[in-house]
Amino acid sequence: MRSQQIWRPARVIAAEEIAEDIRQITFAVDGFHGAFDPGSHTNIKVSIKGVPAIRTYTVVPSAAGTLAIAVKLHPNSRGGSAFIWQLQVGDRTEMTEPENRFELSWRAEHYLLIAGGIGITPIYGMAKALAARGRPLKLLYAARRRDAMAFASDLQSLLGERLATFAQDEGQTLNLQEAFADLPSDTEAYVCGPLALLDAAKAAWIASGRPISRFRYEVFGDSGLFPEESFTVSVQGLDLSVDVRPDQTMLEALEEAGVPMIHDCRRGECGLCAVKIVSATAPLDHRDVFFSEEERQHDPRICACVSRARGGQLVIDTGYVSESVSMRPMGDQLTHA
Repeated sequence: MRSQQIWRPARVIAAEEIAEDIRQITFAVDGFHGAFDPGSHTNIKVSIKGVPAIRTYTVVPSAAGTLAIAVKLHPNSRGGSAFIWQLQVGDRTEMTEPENRFELSWRAEHYLLIAGGIGITPIYGMAKALAARGRPLKLLYAARRRDAMAFASDLQSLLGERLATFAQDEGQTLNLQEAFADLPSDTEAYVCGPLALLDAAKAAWIASGRPISRFRYEVFGDSGLFPEESFTVSVQGLDLSVDVRPDQTMLEALEEAGVPMIHDCRRGECGLCAVKIVSATAPLDHRDVFFSEEERQHDPRICACVSRARGGQLVIDTGYVSESVSMRPMGDQLTHA
């Protein structure tokens, strides 16, 4: 489960657009003087339509005593990125001290870093840390447009020929099979980006015969194959039907309706919030990385924190006995970008 969080007052001291639709916000954090490992995250209190909520973002390298995040303005934002984008110097909020679930192992002789779009945020810190220690590395960075590549200039100066960029609008394609073919046997890969990139990289890594223990990844919690749509979810055993808006997750909607749910990561990685699909009138949009493709086909379950339906109605089984359910508002809930 999530470790104990230490919340601290934070004040915006800098805000700038560092790439197309990507804004970096730097905070002075009261009482925070420690360092953090690359790949770490911070939680930040936001306000969405006047309702308090919490979002989680990767912290990127910044000066001592500060925390900085780089946030893409998502066209289908659930409200977190829109809130971050309107922050100005002097604005105040609260943040947690960073914690890390996407850590460098420091055990490998060679490192391959792969970033897709805003997935560069944890990879950027990893590249700087590895380069500072003189470790062999290569970074593959893909995005739809070159103007959307945050930190590209800094990384080019830092890595030189060890950086390869791929701009989709220039006809450049990242060939994962070729990328893995000539790697030393002791290479460890770290991947962050949209779900399609992760799925392709994982499949290519396995096909190359490399051990999956040397493949580390992180995926966006809002990364799906289809645009977000409204849908309705009914809980088996309860006289309850819940509408899920495009700007919220199924887990959020169920919690707001008072349905008790177990959860932790809220990124589709731990599987604690998984629910069984009893019936569905529309296709599912699997956004988790917990279930394999075979499990998705033969034992239909989804992680309520990220996966959803493409409209229509779902009937789910949460595993709770209806007599134990108290239907009452749950108050402010943790949410993630």
